[in-house]
Amino acid sequence: MLKYKFHLKNGVAKARMCMAASVALSTMTLGFTSHAADIQDGILPGTAVLSMELLLSDGFEEMADGKMAEVNEKPAETVKETLKKAEEKAEELRAQKEAEERQKAEQAEREAQAAQAAARTASAAGSGSERELLASIIFCEAGNQSFEGQVAVGAVVLNRIASGAYPNTMEGVIYQPGQFGPAGSGWLDQVRSSGGYTSTAMQAADAALAGQNPIGGCLYFDQGGYGMQIGAHFFH
Repeated sequence: MLKYKFHLKNGVAKARMCMAASVALSTMTLGFTSHAADIQDGILPGTAVLSMELLLSDGFEEMADGKMAEVNEKPAETVKETLKKAEEKAEELRAQKEAEERQKAEQAEREAQAAQAAARTASAAGSGSERELLASIIFCEAGNQSFEGQVAVGAVVLNRIASGAYPNTMEGVIYQPGQFGPAGSGWLDQVRSSGGYTSTAMQAADAALAGQNPIGGCLYFDQGGYGMQIGAHFFH
């Protein structure tokens, strides 16, 4: 008996739902006025009868459940798609930030290296007396060589100042015992005191101080040795 009442109650509810659906459908198809008259006269359109049969059928609940599941799945899919796009955007922003940080670090390193190089050059250039000292050793060591050969000797002196393996001053490098023969023999001092270097030697000193370097990182030169040859000298 209870089971019968339950089904009867569900049937009535379904019938009411069908009537509501019929009103809406008939209003769209036949017009509100004519449908209202049909209801007043107790006549339902054929479409309403079909709708009631569908509502009262055993498959209605399964169809309704399927539609509800489909509706519920759409918001979930929308959320997943939104999260996916947000993750992709976040990854793109992270990659962009990392690239910017690398560029900044590289730029900072380049600037630091440039500042160090400028400091070494300024230290090497020093006063006018150091400029004359470089011109004097160039004259003593390579006064009879080409301009390039004279610049190369000046570059060796500056390479030693910057290397860290030798004294970090021009005078310290040039007068280091056992390194430059003219400094040990006293000839260099004579040239310095008398200003006996040539204008070419001074130009070569200025070129080397300005960064001109035909021998790369070479720290030595001699005659009859090995390495890069410029005139009578081999640089290595």
